[in-house]
Amino acid sequence: MDNAFSPDRRTLLRLSWPIFIELVLQMLMGNVDQMMISRYSATSVAAVGNANQILNFLILTFNVLCTASIILITQYRGAGDKKRAGQVYSVAFFTNLLVSAVISLIIFVFNRPIFRLMQVPPDVLPESSVYIVITGGFIFLQAMSLTFSAFLRSNAFMVQSMTASIAINLLNIAGNALLIHGVGPIPPLGVAGVAISTTVSRAIGVLILYHMFRKYIKGRISLRALRPFPKDLLKKLLGIGLPSAGENFAYSLSQITILSFINLFGTAVITTKVYASMLAMLSYIFASAITQATQIIIGHLLGARRVDETHRQVMSTLRASMLISFIASLTLCVFARPLFSLFTDSAEVLALGQKIMFIELFLEQGRAVNICFVRCLQTAGDIRFPVAIGVLSTWIVAVGLGWVLGVGLQLGIVGIWCAMAADECLRAVLFIFRWRAGGWRRKNLVAA
Repeated sequence: MDNAFSPDRRTLLRLSWPIFIELVLQMLMGNVDQMMISRYSATSVAAVGNANQILNFLILTFNVLCTASIILITQYRGAGDKKRAGQVYSVAFFTNLLVSAVISLIIFVFNRPIFRLMQVPPDVLPESSVYIVITGGFIFLQAMSLTFSAFLRSNAFMVQSMTASIAINLLNIAGNALLIHGVGPIPPLGVAGVAISTTVSRAIGVLILYHMFRKYIKGRISLRALRPFPKDLLKKLLGIGLPSAGENFAYSLSQITILSFINLFGTAVITTKVYASMLAMLSYIFASAITQATQIIIGHLLGARRVDETHRQVMSTLRASMLISFIASLTLCVFARPLFSLFTDSAEVLALGQKIMFIELFLEQGRAVNICFVRCLQTAGDIRFPVAIGVLSTWIVAVGLGWVLGVGLQLGIVGIWCAMAADECLRAVLFIFRWRAGGWRRKNLVAA
């Protein structure tokens, strides 16, 4: 096994910190377009927000093959089968390119009917259409960016992926600054300027990532690799990726449903939810980063059939994730009032925020376990169990119990947050038992 994937703490840290920085950047800069356009027009903010709601949902489609690619590439490399790993590059690239091209065409032709179904206000619709035609019409650029980033991560080039992400974000900010309000001979373009900036920065990002792919991985994207077409490989990619996509889709819908409950309790409660969710990200972002790094390591271990080392690596990651998540959530709980005071002086929001941050102590322990085991079970080939448990528990406990406690018993957002904590903790217990049962040890995703 390559030293780059040795199961030790130094390797895990080396792979984790670039992912952590990239995730932080995504958290801080994910809504940069809306932040920068807010000084131009409130209508423009609404337009970008509505368009991004569609685009973010569609981007989940590309992650189907990206997630599966990481799992298969790491396992084929661990098994020493570089030829099959090389085929994954071409299959994933051309499949995502084809899917994204179809989506681009649909967005270009049908964006206005879609916005009307969403009941987008008439004064917002024109700018929403302009933004989504430009960014969505070139959404294949985002698909390619995600695909090459997955290839780099599969080969432990996390720093390179992070560097490209930083460059894309900085280019986008610079483009926004030039095009939204205009500079010199450049007229103010508003929403169109944001869209152009986003699209150009993505295009440059794809070129940077492709250069890194060729330089560091020395990989090739070729139609020859698809002759004869490796149907079994595409089947494996979809078999891994589609269930995960289904789980993400179900989770997204559940969160929309829970938000509809919270909307019943007024502006102060909605505001509390927004701030609490934002702060909660600080508790689990480390768990997400270290687990993504672990996924790369255990993919190589499992490809080499080193299952005992895989178990030790996963349990080590679990302990680290739970410890850091506890420290982060405890800090948020202790300093809840001053932290919420940074955003508001509402006594109601401050009081609710303190209660929510206390519940977060328990919720984040469950979430740390779930983040770890869902990715690790999927990498080990146990695909369906995490999906089934995730969908059932989220809808029965988080949504169902959330409605009973929050709406039925009038406990409001506190009751809803308790239900979400119960959901995370229940799934955590089930996943621990599933991992310890050891069924994953007998699976082999890269077997012929």
